[in-house]
Amino acid sequence: MFQDFKLVSDRPVAIQVKEYVNRLIIKGALQADQKLPSTREMSGLLKVSRNTVIAAYEGLKDDGFTYAIPGKGSYVAAMVGQSTADNGGADGSATWQIDWKARMNEYAVSAVELDMMKQGIRAKKGTISFTSIAPDEQLFDMGDVRRAFMDRMAIEGQVLLNYGYAKGYKPLVDYLMRYMENKGVDISGKDMLITSGFTEGFDIVLSALRPSARRGAAICENPTHHTAIKNLKLQGFEITGIPMERDGIDVERLEAVLQTNSFDLAYLTPSYHNPTGIVMSSAKRSAVMKLMMRYQIPVIEDGFNEELRYSGAHIAPLIATAGQGNGVIYIGSFSKVLFPGLRVGWVLGDRALIDTLESIKRARTIHTSTIDQSILYQYLLNGNFDKYVKKARTEYKRKYELTKACCEAHLPEAQLSGDGGLHLFLTFPTGVHTRQLLEACTEQGVIFTPGDKFFIQEGEGTNTLRLGFSRVTDENIERGIQIIGKQARSFLKA
Repeated sequence: MFQDFKLVSDRPVAIQVKEYVNRLIIKGALQADQKLPSTREMSGLLKVSRNTVIAAYEGLKDDGFTYAIPGKGSYVAAMVGQSTADNGGADGSATWQIDWKARMNEYAVSAVELDMMKQGIRAKKGTISFTSIAPDEQLFDMGDVRRAFMDRMAIEGQVLLNYGYAKGYKPLVDYLMRYMENKGVDISGKDMLITSGFTEGFDIVLSALRPSARRGAAICENPTHHTAIKNLKLQGFEITGIPMERDGIDVERLEAVLQTNSFDLAYLTPSYHNPTGIVMSSAKRSAVMKLMMRYQIPVIEDGFNEELRYSGAHIAPLIATAGQGNGVIYIGSFSKVLFPGLRVGWVLGDRALIDTLESIKRARTIHTSTIDQSILYQYLLNGNFDKYVKKARTEYKRKYELTKACCEAHLPEAQLSGDGGLHLFLTFPTGVHTRQLLEACTEQGVIFTPGDKFFIQEGEGTNTLRLGFSRVTDENIERGIQIIGKQARSFLKA
């Protein structure tokens, strides 16, 4: 006994000793009322200092795993509920087994089936991966983030470590309300809920708008964000997709569908649409909003990547074009441009709606991490955001132009879309099946995201793919696209 103790370098030694002995007691290797080796003897057995063992023994006693008899030493305490036999307790409860997969409901099974990350590619080390559209962590200004954390903790650290409010950290709510007002949004009659990123906000909104007596009906662009498709399906919505054109959703097709069907909501991503990268034109934004108003369909607007505009004039979000109207629910976050590790997003909408969503949020998770909210607030307050976004735009624009040029040179057969953001979308002639292309490219050390994952109906978009370039080096961008081009041409020849 005590021969398998191994130290790791990143934890206090006394805690490691305490946890090691603790595990021996729980496993039954050390029995109730058994005397532990003296502190001097244990220090020799584990090759640690005697003071370390003394501290570990004190911790075990404080946690109720041992007791001390003055002048005699430390002994193992009896544990309530500990198994009485190796093959189970006296009542056989330790052998109790449940088939959990058989117990899973339709929601749980669907969540697994729709889990794109779980179904994703297991790439080998050194693979050139175009699958991510997360920000490049090399751009993160760690000094400013550290300063924001220290500043906020110095001001109200004890408060931040306690429970917060379901609606959100008020200084951040106030800041983001002004931020949205600067985008042209009329905030009168509106309010905001802070969420743990876009996905939670979207799920909360869907759960509030889902009809009780029937399956819901949603309309969206086709293709669209896979996370949106997943959550709409999990919430029981039937989805109707409207094709995309070079400047956004096909308005004529949208109007035709609205004339013959009724919908509970629309989900739209007007800026740097995922996956196509298309920015909806001002004319189409106006036309879409008139249709939604005419048919009284609430719009969930995804503010995806609005900050990554590389050229041209500012285009107001849909919620801004709605003026004082309350028909648009805007969900935003800085996850793709700033720090996705800070799980902060926001829902901006009608005051009465937000009041209800606040109660749903409180019932589910009580509140979003106040520490995360306060760090983001102080970072924004310190004026770091504009400086960072300027740097990020410059770098991502350069990578965007490099990726676009490489695609035009090595993939001339593919039609490109993407006006900015962190990815490009490619549509090949029908002879190229991108899942088969992915298999061929994987063998050559390159992976990407097949485009069919973003389409509503199975069998659509089989000749499309998304290329994320934000975390790929210049050298690998060119080398990877060359490989994709070579494999694609072999498919076209075949």
